[in-house]
Amino acid sequence: MSPTLELAKQLIARKSLTPLDEGCLDLIAERLSPLAFKLEKMRHGEVDNLYAKRGTSGPIVCFAGHTDVVPTGPVAKWDSDPFTPTVRDGMLYGRGAADMKGSIAAFISATEKFVAEYPQHQGSIALLLTSDEEGVAVDGTVRVVEALQARNEKLDYCIVGEPTAVSKIGDTIKNGRRGSLSGVLIVKGVQGHIAYPHLVKNPIHLASPAIAELAATVWDNGNEYFPPTSWQISNIHGGTGATNVVPGTVEILFNFRHSTASTTDELKTKVHAILDKHGLSYDLKWEMSGKPYLTARGDLVDAVAAAIKQVVGIATDLSTSGGTSDGRFIADICPQVLELGPVNATIHKLNECVGVDELEALSEIYRLTLIKLLVKNS
Repeated sequence: MSPTLELAKQLIARKSLTPLDEGCLDLIAERLSPLAFKLEKMRHGEVDNLYAKRGTSGPIVCFAGHTDVVPTGPVAKWDSDPFTPTVRDGMLYGRGAADMKGSIAAFISATEKFVAEYPQHQGSIALLLTSDEEGVAVDGTVRVVEALQARNEKLDYCIVGEPTAVSKIGDTIKNGRRGSLSGVLIVKGVQGHIAYPHLVKNPIHLASPAIAELAATVWDNGNEYFPPTSWQISNIHGGTGATNVVPGTVEILFNFRHSTASTTDELKTKVHAILDKHGLSYDLKWEMSGKPYLTARGDLVDAVAAAIKQVVGIATDLSTSGGTSDGRFIADICPQVLELGPVNATIHKLNECVGVDELEALSEIYRLTLIKLLVKNS
């Protein structure tokens, strides 16, 4: 059994349902300790985090990921127990196989091979791992980033092991993610009997023209890497439950998935301007769950793309699609962040799996990337 597969199976066997770690980080620490990594465990609330670093000089190449997994769903519908790692027909099955214990195993095996080959490499290698990514993500990576910021420690390059491939390892890497900005809008009217329209102000009617304008607004045109910013309503609630009562308020939940072509403040200002233009009486509460970030073509993208080409013989595509990842936090201390991991077809599903050969290819891509970034004249 290869070191990558062996570690992946050991990690999958730990029932680390978010935000539990169940000893995954201890297992990883045992593998890193002989490699002269300085290990820092950072526990916040119920969340275990690990920041490990080998070296004291720059550049710093960081691997980032999470040991927690989502619930399995009905276990009886799995073909094998989700926490009993099983290899069938060249595929490794188990919860977290693709998202993202397989990537973590590849991080470790790639690092072990690299250090054995280049024990006096320049720069530093770091790992930033958490058990709070699949949940609320408030005591995980963001807390580690805050600790690093407090001591003015920055990273130069970061690879997040999120599953990014569409059909084959290396076919897609994420070089950025859209931001997520949500709003809870309450438009106020005057409640009353529906038979006396002159005594009421229907907030649903009042809000409708503004909603139409918000939906039709072109917020930006995106850019080379991002699609245009999208504004979408996710929920509308109004009414008392009776058919003869005009409600006093209507609540509208909406979300922006926005590119780097718009800032949070710009979007907020435009929304308020539209609401005010329509003369609405309203309350609006904002919540930003993630800033957009982008890593343009440069040292990290070039190194990863070249490694992918060398290992699997394909030219990778750059993408910023999908939801958010912990890269949104790491981007605050690292100018170049990207995501590279397994095929994402089965993540969060029954019978989650990853190809055994794909894990080996991924480990080799990570190893070659380290060489390209940390070995002179590579």
